[in-house]
Amino acid sequence: MSRIGLQPIPVPDKVQVVLDKSDVQVDGPKGSLNWKLPEGINATLEENVLTVQRTSELKQYKALHGLARSLIANMIAGVSEGFEKKLRVVGTGYRAEVNRDKNLVLDVGYSHSVTYTPPEGITLSVEATETIDGQTHTPVIVSGIDKQLVGQVAASIRQIKKPEIYKPSKGIRYDGERVRDKEGKAAIG
Repeated sequence: MSRIGLQPIPVPDKVQVVLDKSDVQVDGPKGSLNWKLPEGINATLEENVLTVQRTSELKQYKALHGLARSLIANMIAGVSEGFEKKLRVVGTGYRAEVNRDKNLVLDVGYSHSVTYTPPEGITLSVEATETIDGQTHTPVIVSGIDKQLVGQVAASIRQIKKPEIYKPSKGIRYDGERVRDKEGKAAIG
């Protein structure tokens, strides 16, 4: 039994859900998302409450039951409030800015600037640089209505210059991420 799959999803007044066989379309003030339900999973909408059921007790349908409910709930939350992930560019001389074309330009210790072009539906913004414990932190905000896409873009940006474990004061990290300081090799002698 899926505890998550059995929970009903309340639909806010400003969000419209359209169920057409296995297609789910969610429209809200921030945009529109659609998704195709997997085989063996059904959804019903009654009085602004959406419920997800499975057609059989087979193991594969049980596995998809909670997943389908979570994805639909994320779609509803995305079109009504949106999602955002915050990254921090940390390091002396490291900079981040958004250019006229809405691309993220990073100077993170390479011989050249790295330009990241976000996919459609993702907005990138850079906040004012802060100094924390003598290190410069430049916050970068990734926002959009698709939770999976926001997380993927944040991971792709972090991959450009992951935090170094021997010098944890350099690199791109998630906001609130603790980077473990690893000792270097000691000389024998």
